[in-house]
Amino acid sequence: MTGARNRELLALVPVAALLTAGFAAVFSQENEQLGNLSLIYGAYFLAICLATHVYLRIRLPDADPYLFPLMATLTAFGLVMIYRIDEGLARDQANWFVLGLVLFALTIQFLRDYEVLERYRYTIAIGGLLILLAPRLPGIGQQVNGAYLGVKIGPLAFQPAEFTKIAIVVFLASYLREHREVLIVGARRVLGVTLPPLKHFGPMLVVWGASMFMLVFIRDLGSSLMFFAAFLALLYVATGRFSFVVIGMAMFLVGAWFFASTVPHVHERVDIWLHPYDDPQGSGYQVLNSIFAQADGGLFGKGFGQALITVPGTDSALLPAAQTDMIYALIVNEVGLFGAVGVVLVYMLIAARGFKVALLAGDGFSKLLATGLTAVFAIQAFVIIGGVTRVIPLTGVTLPFISYGGSSIVANFVLLALLLLVSDRARREAAEPAGRMAALGATA
Repeated sequence: MTGARNRELLALVPVAALLTAGFAAVFSQENEQLGNLSLIYGAYFLAICLATHVYLRIRLPDADPYLFPLMATLTAFGLVMIYRIDEGLARDQANWFVLGLVLFALTIQFLRDYEVLERYRYTIAIGGLLILLAPRLPGIGQQVNGAYLGVKIGPLAFQPAEFTKIAIVVFLASYLREHREVLIVGARRVLGVTLPPLKHFGPMLVVWGASMFMLVFIRDLGSSLMFFAAFLALLYVATGRFSFVVIGMAMFLVGAWFFASTVPHVHERVDIWLHPYDDPQGSGYQVLNSIFAQADGGLFGKGFGQALITVPGTDSALLPAAQTDMIYALIVNEVGLFGAVGVVLVYMLIAARGFKVALLAGDGFSKLLATGLTAVFAIQAFVIIGGVTRVIPLTGVTLPFISYGGSSIVANFVLLALLLLVSDRARREAAEPAGRMAALGATA
């Protein structure tokens, strides 16, 4: 489908223009004279995106034409915001962007037959869970804001949860494809509620237990919520039984309430969310300053480079972790509510395109894989935006493609590659019957 790839190509041009305009706005605040550096950065970004587009045109000609430009939009916006905070961090992020595209291309190259992942589902799941536990290992584990999120081995540092989310989705998609009929046929109604058969209720209990374990042992509320919500989305698509989702949500809420009441660090996180004014200069400082920054931005924002990130005249952070946890608050402050809503709309468009891929997919594994990947991506965006806006407790997950972090951007490009692989096959198979019907009509 050359038309699809042409639409992708046309969509990449305004993305490069957005990056160029963003850097120009930042430079205009920092220097009296505006040079051509923003044009150079825009040209570099466009060249990298064009190289990726050519690769997709060759390897996946039928893939969705909008997913890559939409994710490139988020990446461009993130680079501008990070550069506005720290030029060195932006340079690192740009390098991670290139590495992410390299792994993106390698994933497409070696996983054209992505159904091979089904054969190794248990190996993938066990590997994903093992690296998730790595931050608790002495010597290599790193604690960030009370949560065990990172691993550092020599010069290499990464967040395992970003890669584990893909491994868990692959496992669940494969498992539910194989057992979906048993879950549906063996279900019983008790007091008007449809319950899965007890012997196949185990997977829900295992995933629930893993989520609660992450909440307590790793202290990662964000990943716990993200994984379990993605599981419920897959369970609903696999069985069509909303009652299963309700049961799962009730289990998670009961477990979260229990541990929030009994485990000190979980209770503290919830208490900061509910009562940040109790300690405005201590535990509530980050959340409150995030809310103040968003309110200060108004509808149209203060402009690129205008937000106060540090206390004037000092190195003290006024908006702690502005490049990671709080980057959405910075976005609202500098581009306003309208600009922030635009960012949310991009995430919603990605979710819509991802779920459309799932609808087009013909086989069960492809359908569930696309659903799971899209769900975990969208839920991750919701978890961090919801935390910054105090809809839910603040967690340590990153805003996909925008927040600073190599693990996040690399893992999400692998996720994008898998989505495009499913999309290419689904759109090609959907087009073949239409082509045969057109050929029959022409010969009749």
